[in-house]
Amino acid sequence: MIPITSFADKKVAVFGLGGSGLVTAKALVAGGADVIAWDDNPDSVANAAASDVPTRDLHDIDFATLEALILSPGVPLTHPQPHWTVVKAKAAKIEIIGDIELFCRERRAVAPGATFIAITGTNGKSTTTALIAHLFKTDGWDVQLGGNIGTAILSLEPLDSDRVYVVECSSFQIDLTPSIDPTVGVLLNITEDHLDRHGSMERYAAIKARLVLGAQTAVIGIDDDWCTTIATDLDRARKPVERISVRRPVTNGFFADRGRIFEAENATVHQVADLDGIGSLRGLHNAQNAAAAIAAARVIGVAEPMIVKGLKSFPGLAHRMEEVTRIGKVLFVNDSKATNADAAEKALASFDHIYWIAGGKAKTSGITSLAPYFPKIAKAYLIGAAAEEFAKTLEGKVPVVMAGTMEAAVKAAASDAALDAAKESVVLLSPACASYDQYRNFEKRGDHFRDLVQALNPARTTVEVK
Repeated sequence: MIPITSFADKKVAVFGLGGSGLVTAKALVAGGADVIAWDDNPDSVANAAASDVPTRDLHDIDFATLEALILSPGVPLTHPQPHWTVVKAKAAKIEIIGDIELFCRERRAVAPGATFIAITGTNGKSTTTALIAHLFKTDGWDVQLGGNIGTAILSLEPLDSDRVYVVECSSFQIDLTPSIDPTVGVLLNITEDHLDRHGSMERYAAIKARLVLGAQTAVIGIDDDWCTTIATDLDRARKPVERISVRRPVTNGFFADRGRIFEAENATVHQVADLDGIGSLRGLHNAQNAAAAIAAARVIGVAEPMIVKGLKSFPGLAHRMEEVTRIGKVLFVNDSKATNADAAEKALASFDHIYWIAGGKAKTSGITSLAPYFPKIAKAYLIGAAAEEFAKTLEGKVPVVMAGTMEAAVKAAASDAALDAAKESVVLLSPACASYDQYRNFEKRGDHFRDLVQALNPARTTVEVK
């Protein structure tokens, strides 16, 4: 744990006692703060109290007596409307911050020399974060991996100048981190997402930009207009920027071309790595992730041979283009993390003969943007609430099976793919939807797919086909 001493002997409120919120409360207590913690969920309050965290209903607290409100990132700050604790904190004119901000302040006070690499982007940030950590570990560094990737940042090992802290940051977390100042800030891309929580694309982009604006060195993907503008703004401010692209060469930075990653410095170009044959980094989107990870590692000083070694040994992340198994000539891929069309596009672009399992709780944009990839889809197996909507979009373009459930979809797709004469077929779960209609989260959805695939009996895959 990282004790937070910046609020020692000060009274602070912590709201939101899920995984990261409970750790935050404990870290503040460990640092000597006078903590009052609360949650709208009584079970979370009871769990915190059982962990010796002081709890009290914040409805009964005079917020003017508090130094700050420490808010969990899942709690609305501005949209669709501020949470009641936010309203009380603003009325009392106290600051509202999150656990990443506490980390940043503690780092500046205790170990300003500790390397802090922060990663954000609409898509790809978890894979990039994990890959950066893996490259540093391969080179023998003491690496701490946390943030939005699933490990609360304040649960990491105490701050030390010899450690590297690799932290994934969501827009919700950045919005609660006004003084974020990483050694290297990575911004992969910006596309429409979370507008229900941020109100507009302009505000969403401005929040994402904050991570690189405060960085000593910025690594920015320039394949969308929002990020290109942010990189230009940093140039004007004369701040170091490493550009990355998978669409075109860059003069200074890193770019991908047919699976190879090149470094350019003052227009001098040399190849750093070749991703061909690395299943965990398949596809153009993973080329962007790899280029960003390489750029961040090179800024800090990871040797090029160790980067190449690390790329080849990277295992990838569950639910993100995860190669579950191969049965005969059929590859089964779990991309349950693809909760919108933009994310599913990355997977569809990575394969050529696809038996596609899609559906769930649809995002407003649907799947019309995926039309250029429909010729790659041999058949679609639709599940969940979006099945009828998706079927209308696919009508006349892609054969459709209204599977309804994951069990039916996996069984049908495996059978059809096994009979296909193609050299290689792919049964791909890339739903382009949230999971909440049938599963608690995308992880549970991906776990179910993986379990069903692993339970397949290859000997019966073709026998049961009618």
